[in-house]
Amino acid sequence: MAGASLLTLLDDIASVLDDVAILTKLATKKTAGVLGDDLALNAQQVTGVKAARELPVVWAVAKGSFKNKAILVPAALAISAWLPVLITPLMMIGGTYLVYEGAEKLVHRFLHSREEDARHHDELVKAVADEQVDLVAFEKDKIKGAIRTDFILSAEIIVLSLGVVEAQPFTQQALVLVVIALGMTVGVYGLVAGIVKLDDAGMHLARKEGATAALGRGILYTAPWLMKFLSVAGTAAMFLVGGGILVHAIPVLAHWVEDVVPSGIAGTLLSALANAVVGVVVGAVVVGVVTLVKKMRGGDKVEAPH
Repeated sequence: MAGASLLTLLDDIASVLDDVAILTKLATKKTAGVLGDDLALNAQQVTGVKAARELPVVWAVAKGSFKNKAILVPAALAISAWLPVLITPLMMIGGTYLVYEGAEKLVHRFLHSREEDARHHDELVKAVADEQVDLVAFEKDKIKGAIRTDFILSAEIIVLSLGVVEAQPFTQQALVLVVIALGMTVGVYGLVAGIVKLDDAGMHLARKEGATAALGRGILYTAPWLMKFLSVAGTAAMFLVGGGILVHAIPVLAHWVEDVVPSGIAGTLLSALANAVVGVVVGAVVVGVVTLVKKMRGGDKVEAPH
């Protein structure tokens, strides 16, 4: 009996872990848009920090991210257990925020001049290069800003993941959220650490000879384009994921998309395009409303996301 019970327990554990793996994969796909933007945003947070301090800053933000997850995961599980009716509204809020942030990025890209961005970057670099600047205070400000950004993005990731597993038993919900929280934190900040050190690695290799030097120059050439790609891909994914959340949460939109798109691969692509269009439209409306409210209050124009 003891042996049979042990085998049964092991089988149950294996079954749960298999389900967790599948659900985690689905949740990861759902949160891909947030993750892409998370990666780009957090890599940008350490821009301007002296090279010797880049990794300590990334590690400090990563620790803050772990603390964020330690707050958000139990809160999400409590909502799932006692107030599951809030899951869909929270997902819609998360989706709306995603498309708003994406639209705000586009507004900043097309309405703000490159000279303004370049001037801001130059001022940042000069401030860090100035020996009179209190680097400890400067880094603390950078770290606090990055942790705030991480909290918002982490909340979106957790809510989206919770929406995937809301119908599952509590144990599976907890395991999936923990795996997602730990995996994405380690993955994001591990990649961020690698990205911010790409230029250093490229410079080191470029000093060598032959093929190694060519590889170093290639890394130096590629690194800025990688950041641009991550930014563009993250923004596009925001509209795809956020729009998809809104479409599936609003039955009228969901039925409309199902009626107008054909089946097969073409239908999948058109469905994604429809989600993106909904995301762009909703994001533009929200940006317009926020801008109007700020103007009515006499405030400044909408700040571009950092």
